[in-house]
Amino acid sequence: MKKLKNFLKKNFITGLLVLVPLGVTIFVLKGLLGWIDNILGDLPGHVTGLSFPGLGIITLILFILLVGIISANYFGNRIVRSWDEFMHKVPLVRGVYSTVKQVMETFSVKHNFHGVALVEYPRKGCYSIGFVTCDVAGESVGLTGKYETVFVPTTPNPTAGFLLMLPEAEVRHLDMTVEQGMKFIISLGLVSLSEREALKLKWKDTSGGVA
Repeated sequence: MKKLKNFLKKNFITGLLVLVPLGVTIFVLKGLLGWIDNILGDLPGHVTGLSFPGLGIITLILFILLVGIISANYFGNRIVRSWDEFMHKVPLVRGVYSTVKQVMETFSVKHNFHGVALVEYPRKGCYSIGFVTCDVAGESVGLTGKYETVFVPTTPNPTAGFLLMLPEAEVRHLDMTVEQGMKFIISLGLVSLSEREALKLKWKDTSGGVA
C-alpha cells in the first residue's frame, strides 16, 4: 500500500506539473488573442454585416510593422525619443514603462550574443554564466593578446549586469543556446537543464577542441 501510495502521489504531481502550465498557457493565449481580435475584428462586421475572424490580429501585426518602419527613419526616431523622454517623466508610469522597455531590449539584444560562457567571477573559485558579445584585440585597449567581452547579467532581472573583458583563455564556452542560458539565469537556477541537456555540455578550449 505504501508503494502504491507513493506511486500515485508521484505520478499525480507529475501530471499536474505537465497539465497546469499547459492549461494556463492555453487559457491566457485564448483570452489574449480573443481580446486582440475583437479590437478591430468587429468593426468591418458592423459596416458590411460580415464576420472577419482573425482580422484584429492581422491588423495588429501590420500596425506593429508600420510603427517599426516609421521609427526607423529620422523623423520617426525623433518622435520615439521625445515620447520616451516624456514617459520617463510621468510618475508611476515611468517605473512600469522603463522596466518593460529594459526587458524587451534585453531579449532583442540577446540575438546578437555569440554564445554562452562560464567565467570565474566575482572571485577565484566562483563561477558565473554570461554571454559572449565580441572579440577584442588587446592592443586596441592597451593590453597584449586576445580578449573577449562577456556580459554577466544579474538575476532574476537580466536587464542589468556587468561587462567583463577577459583573456580568451579564461572564457569557457558552453555548448548551450542563449535561450537556455537566459532561462537558467532568470529562474535563479531553479529551471535547470534536463539531465540529457546537461550531459551535452562541453567546455571548448581556445584551439577549437573540447576540454
